Amino acid sequence: MKIAKRMKIIKPSGTISMAENAREMERSGRKVYHLEIGEPDFDTPAHIKEAALEAIRGGFTHYTSSRGIIELREAIAQDLESKGFGADPRKEIIVTPGAKHALYCACLATLDPGDEALVLGPTWPTHFQCVEIAEARAVEVPCGDTYILDEEALKERITGKSKMILVSSPNNPTGGVIGEEQLKAIADLAMDHNLLVLSDEIYDRIVYDGLRLKSMASLSEMRERTIVMNGFSKTYAMTGWRLGYAFASKEIVEAMDRIQQSTTTCPASFIQKAGVAALRGPQDPVEKMVEEYDRRRYFLVEQLNKIPGVRCVMPKGAFYVFPDFSSLQMPSFKVCARLLEEEGVSSTPGSEFGESGEGHIRLSYATSLETIMEALRKIKEFVNRYARK
Repeated sequence: MKIAKRMKIIKPSGTISMAENAREMERSGRKVYHLEIGEPDFDTPAHIKEAALEAIRGGFTHYTSSRGIIELREAIAQDLESKGFGADPRKEIIVTPGAKHALYCACLATLDPGDEALVLGPTWPTHFQCVEIAEARAVEVPCGDTYILDEEALKERITGKSKMILVSSPNNPTGGVIGEEQLKAIADLAMDHNLLVLSDEIYDRIVYDGLRLKSMASLSEMRERTIVMNGFSKTYAMTGWRLGYAFASKEIVEAMDRIQQSTTTCPASFIQKAGVAALRGPQDPVEKMVEEYDRRRYFLVEQLNKIPGVRCVMPKGAFYVFPDFSSLQMPSFKVCARLLEEEGVSSTPGSEFGESGEGHIRLSYATSLETIMEALRKIKEFVNRYARK
């Protein structure tokens, strides 16, 4: 049996591959320190779990609208209002089984074969793949390990085939944040060249040092040409619940809805009730999680920068650091493979996040401080060993 040619586009997830290798090592009795997965180590808040249980007990276990229950869409619209722009919950919001599904639906709904999407990198590998699965071309625009827009580099890559700019802020893997002036520069180029902007804002509640983010859709004249992706996995420690959403124009949401109708039909009914509780319930569990991430962030960056030959920028958001290991003079995938095999520290190669990620590795601090401390000791031993060679 032959596999379809399109499957060559879909590459295995580097993060999941590293995690699987790490689990295999654990099954053989090895101790492994997991810093590869971007998954909160906190439990889903109790009131969110209770809302799902109440829905199940009450028999809310059947199909819903393919766009999601109106109660959840109204809660999302209210949350977006607090971020500076209004949304019609009936026409401009779609709830999806995970933000990743929303991302794929958006690209399939807006990109034609041969189109180009300008992707600010380094970034989450799915951002490249969802563009390519739509038979468009992902054009990486390097933003460095601080994820600061290079406006000239973006301008240089705009062609007659350009259709979209894809932004992820706060950024995975760097933790960088695109500031308001940079957002305005992107908006100006999008308007000048009639481009869509796909803004992945999944980490928008995980920011530090009093930073307040501005959504691309809140900028003047950008509301109609922006697709905002978001979800519940990171903010509310709901990775396994698979609940996301998108805001876009009526026409784009209608197109995304047709894709959802023909694939997943709708998100799980009772999980949508949990989403309502997440948005409308107490937010102090989120604040406590962010406070703990902040503590880990400072510790991890400080200690990494004490290792000779390693340089690490302080992230402004999300829960990743993206240290530069180029002094070891080996490809990032080899650094991660050897670090796992020799020291039991599981990480993700920077090359997974685009060409501009090479020379770096991604470490997640969505794990305990104790794990981070022990992993750092192992990383230091590893770097010292290879730095002498």
